[in-house]
Amino acid sequence: MSLIVMKFGGSSVGTPERMQRVARRILDRQQEGNDIVVVVSAMGDTTDDLIDQSKGLSLNPPSREMDMLLTVGEQISIALLSMTIHHLGGKAMSFTGWQAGMQTDNVFGKAKITDIQPQRITEALGAGNIAVVAGFQGMSPDGEITTLGRGGSDTTAVALAAALQADVCEIYTDVDGVYSTDPRVVKNARKLNEISYDEMLELANLGAAVLHPRAVEYAKHYNVKLVVRSSFTQNEGTSVKEDAVMEQGVVVRGIAFDKNVARISIMGVEDVPGVLANVFGALARNGIDVDMIVQSGVQDGKADFSFTVSGDDRDKAIGVIEGIRAVVPYRETTSEAGLVKVSIVGAGMVSNPGVAATMFSAISDLGVSIKMVSTSEIKVSCVITAEPLNDVVRALHTAYGLDTAEQVFVGGPSERR
Repeated sequence: MSLIVMKFGGSSVGTPERMQRVARRILDRQQEGNDIVVVVSAMGDTTDDLIDQSKGLSLNPPSREMDMLLTVGEQISIALLSMTIHHLGGKAMSFTGWQAGMQTDNVFGKAKITDIQPQRITEALGAGNIAVVAGFQGMSPDGEITTLGRGGSDTTAVALAAALQADVCEIYTDVDGVYSTDPRVVKNARKLNEISYDEMLELANLGAAVLHPRAVEYAKHYNVKLVVRSSFTQNEGTSVKEDAVMEQGVVVRGIAFDKNVARISIMGVEDVPGVLANVFGALARNGIDVDMIVQSGVQDGKADFSFTVSGDDRDKAIGVIEGIRAVVPYRETTSEAGLVKVSIVGAGMVSNPGVAATMFSAISDLGVSIKMVSTSEIKVSCVITAEPLNDVVRALHTAYGLDTAEQVFVGGPSERR
């Protein structure tokens, strides 16, 4: 008997018909002789609808109350799915995140899991139940309900799989695996039969929405066998594992993009030790993640540097920079929103010269200017304007030989979390 954790996103359970299909699929896996733990997200657009309702009442609601509100969506899903399983002849028990033993820190809106005490899940399984757990949520040490941020249900599933020592964690979405890029942009994207943790983590961090970065980090750290599959087909999925077999001649494995990037530039800063530490320390203390950083040459003892943040954090970041001007004097700041980051990822890039040059040429041939560049051993990222993004992704996909003759089946709307 195997223990399987199955995670279904919002579109997979978005209607009564889809809920029934998921329930049958779960029962089929149990009838094969497996213990089953299911993690689900809120149905369809429930979370977005709740956020819209809150904005209609308050432009700046307390983060504690937002977490209290947003966890309702998952509670609806787990109760309805458990009822459906019972209706179809199975046994199921639903659990909120805190009932499932998900302990987190006290950061509302993007809490991190600190421990899991899954005794109630184990007891439910021992009694022959399918355990249906609400993703995306937990409880802080002082008893507050918390949420894990977008993508949190993936993280819940992988963390539970690690705590329960599950044989496999299956992430069900609207496509049947991990593709070389978003198949909504490139219809003939290439499906990857397997991909390494490191490559998947880079793709996830760079904008690929199929898995959340923290879920991949958990899987890598605890060596959780992770499979991405479609909830709409029975096709084999993509295995995410420590060492993935590289296809012959395929250097770039995937192309990811982030549509929500802003660039901030600080000009005329004194070229003295501690400047960067002061600037980025202040941003970190305010919970602002910085991605790319580029410093220009020094002239007359002054330097300019630019960095990128999420477009949602642009105004907050500018406020932080203005607030430390007495500590870090500068001539002026500028910012630019509406940018995107497009990235290529592949473990084979480190031993293949010319990969970056191919990327720059493909972008240049479209008449697109590159504003910033960042590289590592297995990725190259470029910041460009938003308008030509889809054309750039398609051009890169072709340039690296990733096009296939078949079109990808997408079973439903994009998963929310």
